Amino acid sequence: MNKLTLRLLAAAALVSVPVGVSAHRLWLLPSGTIFSGTDSWVTVDMAASNDLFYADHQPGRLDGIKVWRPDGSDGRVQNGSTGRYRSVFDVQLDTPGTWKIGMAQTGLMGSFKVGGVEKRVGGRPQMGPDGKRLPPLTAADIPADATDVQLSEASTRNEIFVTAGEPTDTVLKPMGKGLEVEWRTHPDELVAGEPAQLRFLIDGKPAPNLKVTVVPGGKRYRDAEGARDLTTGGDGMLAVDWPNAGMYWLNAVAEDAAATTPRATKRRMSYTTTLEVMTP
Repeated sequence: MNKLTLRLLAAAALVSVPVGVSAHRLWLLPSGTIFSGTDSWVTVDMAASNDLFYADHQPGRLDGIKVWRPDGSDGRVQNGSTGRYRSVFDVQLDTPGTWKIGMAQTGLMGSFKVGGVEKRVGGRPQMGPDGKRLPPLTAADIPADATDVQLSEASTRNEIFVTAGEPTDTVLKPMGKGLEVEWRTHPDELVAGEPAQLRFLIDGKPAPNLKVTVVPGGKRYRDAEGARDLTTGGDGMLAVDWPNAGMYWLNAVAEDAAATTPRATKRRMSYTTTLEVMTP
């Protein structure tokens, strides 16, 4: 639980940022999303940065990455490497259909006080008196006399889709848990000028009035952020139009009181994907 929680909180801290604020976003960037035949490879960059898809802050962690083959079985990450600002890995697309690559993590975060001193659960470990990081705390470390206990479950999902040959939908099917997308328009069939239809779900049910942020890549080469905040309808549906071809970062964050972990009172969820939009 400790290692899982740490991985989650590192990711959650990066993706749960307000729109319009200069903050670091975690992203996965495939070299392409549409491939022909079954002898292709996709190379994926992973990093957190201020400007989308320009690695200038810190790399993503490869140990949480998973590959789903078109039939839903496990695929393989190959040639993984982590540098100063980004991680990179390959996936061999040796089976026709749509592949999913990404991570889905859950954990616990929050704080409590002992003797008036605040301590954090999960997240980046606090500094000890010797200047070294202390071991991360978990819910099991909260003493009986603790006060101001505030715990939240956190779940993050960050995924991309790539297709070899004809697109398929096995890996697109929602799992019915946490914040997800039901793709009414296939994510690898997006075209500039043609609105895509998505339905956001929480635990398999429509997520109404959910704010969804869409940001085009290439911010480094323009002044404006270019972010758009959209809102799902009462049925969780969202229509997204794409003014231009290119890569887009899409993110949604939700919070409710459906936590199941003992002593947790909230649940925070995040969904992130990178989408490639083609010219008509």
